[in-house]
Amino acid sequence: MMSNRVKAFILTISLALVLFIIAGGLGVYASSDSSEGAYKELGVYSEVLSRIRSEYVEEPNMPAVTDGALHGLLESLDPNSSYLSPEEYKKYKARKADGKADIGATVSKRFGYAAIVSVIPGGPADKAGLENGDILEAIEGKSTREMSLAEIHNMLAGAPGSNINFSVVRARRAEPQKLTVTRDVVSIPTANDKMLEANVGYVKVDALTKGKSQEVAGKIKDLQKSGAKKLILDLRNVSEGEPSEGIAIANLFLNHGLITFLAGQKYARESYNADPQKAITTLPLVVLVNHNTFGPAEIVAAAILDNARGDVLGDKTFGNGSVQKVIEIPDGSALILSVAKYYTPSGKAIQDNAVTPNILVASDEDTLVPDDEEVAPESPETKPEQKKEDEQLQRAVEVLKNHTS
Repeated sequence: MMSNRVKAFILTISLALVLFIIAGGLGVYASSDSSEGAYKELGVYSEVLSRIRSEYVEEPNMPAVTDGALHGLLESLDPNSSYLSPEEYKKYKARKADGKADIGATVSKRFGYAAIVSVIPGGPADKAGLENGDILEAIEGKSTREMSLAEIHNMLAGAPGSNINFSVVRARRAEPQKLTVTRDVVSIPTANDKMLEANVGYVKVDALTKGKSQEVAGKIKDLQKSGAKKLILDLRNVSEGEPSEGIAIANLFLNHGLITFLAGQKYARESYNADPQKAITTLPLVVLVNHNTFGPAEIVAAAILDNARGDVLGDKTFGNGSVQKVIEIPDGSALILSVAKYYTPSGKAIQDNAVTPNILVASDEDTLVPDDEEVAPESPETKPEQKKEDEQLQRAVEVLKNHTS
């Protein structure tokens, strides 16, 4: 039988090898100085594991220690990077292949816990009472602080009609709330359009999924035919979608200029420039955003703002925009690493900086509350976001009224 010392040594070497792979993937061996620093770090990890093995108060579960170290290592990079154990990776591949139902909400990780960025109107999460900004303290009784984002997404997926249980922490409520969501195949609502006062055309989308750019284009053309002289594009709470659709929607308003670019340490820069043939309007424009404007919708807002094509009004956006690569490890586990980020035309990483509107209309709430802040009790039946959205929309109309062509 293998001795405990040999087991500990093997675990230490295994961790060192994984760290070596990660370090190589991140390019830390680009120079001799960085190489020496990386080897020094591996020595630190080895020493820490050795001390845990020999001096912890009781016999430690070394596989669990190693697994926890790997999860923490990847999550320290950014919320979208994850380590998947062999079992987690099997579930991850099954979810990708099966295309199962889910809860109809975008979930990211902030302040250590899973957070609802936004829910799809009429979807399972919306019907169950989950709201934008809710913190998912636990899923099926397991703390989300202990879970990678990839593992959280695995748990959210499931068969249509199956239930999933959450412990939810909500701003201005002292106690967690128990909620059950019944998974389903989610349908994205169609874009809405209407005419507002002063010949202002208004378009609202709930997601930038495949085909939405054509849908938005159709709505804009209809509004122009109906006499719209100015436009509002409402991207508040838009979190689902594809970057390609965000780029295509920005192009509807831009007949020239850079929309966005992708770049990474070992990822060749990819620039996305406006195609003049795809632009459909030159009408004055205001884009509405809030804390829950996420990912592809942020690409649209940044492109409009940096190209001085229109105004962006509302709250600072969420800040998400990166590309991940799955790297399989020989033991059946995998790494999900962010390898490139989307940048604004002015060169700011959306992931790091989000998008700050040029016209700030602050909300009455902070939907995501940091761990170190106390949460005040919420007054019943109050939904400040409704007031905020009306206020922002009215301000956008006023801005366009005062716009001179």
